[in-house]
Amino acid sequence: MLYYALVFFVVALIAGILGFGGIAGASASIAQFLFFIFLVLFIVSLVMRVVRRP
Repeated sequence: MLYYALVFFVVALIAGILGFGGIAGASASIAQFLFFIFLVLFIVSLVMRVVRRP
């Protein structure tokens, strides 16, 4: 999922450089959304690992 966030981030950067405002904004928001989902899942997995450790 982090891979897709990075891909959308790169697409947003390229679209922003080329002047495609709508595409850049949409790609940036998708990348931000996917990054936060990845971050939440990462934190949940860390907490679960600490809780399950004997």
